[in-house]
Amino acid sequence: MTERQRREGAPARARTGGAALAAGLLVCACATGCSGGHAAAEDAHAPADPVRVLRRAPDALLEAGSAQARTSMEMAAGGTRVTIRGEGAYDFRGQLGRLTLVLPQDPTGAAEHVPITELLAPGALFMKNRGAGVPADKWVRIDTATLVDGNLVTGGATDPYAAAEVLRGTRTAAFVGRTEVAGVAVRHYRGTADLALAAKSAPAADGAAVRAALKAASKGFATATVPFDVYLDDQGRIRKLRQRFAFVNGQRGRAVAVRSTTLLYAFGTPVTVTLPRAQDIYTGRIAEKQP
Repeated sequence: MTERQRREGAPARARTGGAALAAGLLVCACATGCSGGHAAAEDAHAPADPVRVLRRAPDALLEAGSAQARTSMEMAAGGTRVTIRGEGAYDFRGQLGRLTLVLPQDPTGAAEHVPITELLAPGALFMKNRGAGVPADKWVRIDTATLVDGNLVTGGATDPYAAAEVLRGTRTAAFVGRTEVAGVAVRHYRGTADLALAAKSAPAADGAAVRAALKAASKGFATATVPFDVYLDDQGRIRKLRQRFAFVNGQRGRAVAVRSTTLLYAFGTPVTVTLPRAQDIYTGRIAEKQP
């Protein structure tokens, strides 16, 4: 390169993005018109080993302590698509969270169900307004280790801590490029994770519950491989994580595709979760509604 080229900047190379943007999420493409020198600097500073970076991503959340969360889960089966959206907060150190889920409307536009409140705890999922015969003032408790998916999809929202821990099982990964999520500069990675490896790699301290859940998921899904797109900020914290799961409907024997998206923000926000008392938990039969 000549001295004049160094002063003026090398021509920028055109880039195309392969990931589709989820509706409603504030994801901005890197501004066009950046100088070639700036683009080259971004590539030069990309981590040499994306797999190692992503396997450490859950540790950055533990260091952050807590965050506000938004979730989206889209399920497709037999040509029908259903999307469940959630919002709340999560304490990563205590593995405690609270989410409010909004179920989709029926074809006439009327809501089919009042919002469901979910409390997430180590090894357990508590749901209120579960419906199907459960009294309005009662909670339903589910042992997540008994779920074939480890509560990665059953609750209608992936537990943010479990979603992050899946990345410890990253097998392959590539740095896609720099972009923004909700106005925050992030690095976009794409790869695949192995649920069995994630279960083995869960931290020994306070990791028994998530280890059991991921182990169950590795056996319960149609495939133990989870494709993902993840966006990390400059502190290595997950800002957005999109994962794709596939499981077989037990009653109808058909494959169900699930896309789960977790958006994290406002790190360090205090989170208070009060778990239900024993007398407030419903122990009767719950009717299931199959998609």
